[in-house]
Amino acid sequence: MPKYVDPQKRMDEIVDASERLLSTGGFTNLTLRNLAKQMGGSITLVTHYFESRAALVTAILDRSLKETDAFIESLERISDASERLRTALMWFLPADEVSLQAERAHIALVAHREAEPAIQQFLDQVEPAMRRAITMAINEFVPPGELGGLVDILRVWTSGMILSAVEHPEVWTPEKQVHVLEQFLGHLQLPASYRADFVEA
Repeated sequence: MPKYVDPQKRMDEIVDASERLLSTGGFTNLTLRNLAKQMGGSITLVTHYFESRAALVTAILDRSLKETDAFIESLERISDASERLRTALMWFLPADEVSLQAERAHIALVAHREAEPAIQQFLDQVEPAMRRAITMAINEFVPPGELGGLVDILRVWTSGMILSAVEHPEVWTPEKQVHVLEQFLGHLQLPASYRADFVEA
């Protein structure tokens, strides 16, 4: 009797493997043949669930958007403003291998936005979501008139941190990322009590 395979679990495994291929070899490395080889099966193992590379790209990006939406929902449930800000900014840091791999994969995809319409559609949705998360994290600490400018600063800073960690993971260790985030927040015009809470956390 054939062994039952949970379709959702298998699809998740294929998406995970696709991210690994992207993160190690870039967009050209993501082929159905390479994916099947990495998973130790035939191409039909992949095409049974994803008929093309475009379908794989869409699945990777859809999962990322769902994870972002879920994070924003969880952020809304944090009542303490200091904890919410710390949680939000820590979420942006690629401070473990899984998040670092995901960021490498996203960067590999961005360079090919012209080739795959799903990539541009993803970017059009994810950027407002990122800004929404930052706004939710910071809005209790600054006057409304200053909120947009500070969101811009934090978004640029988080993007720069992500890129630096992807380019030089040996330099930007998780510990260093957190340390520099603490220093950065110390330069912002936030209440002193918040900064103390953040350093102690």
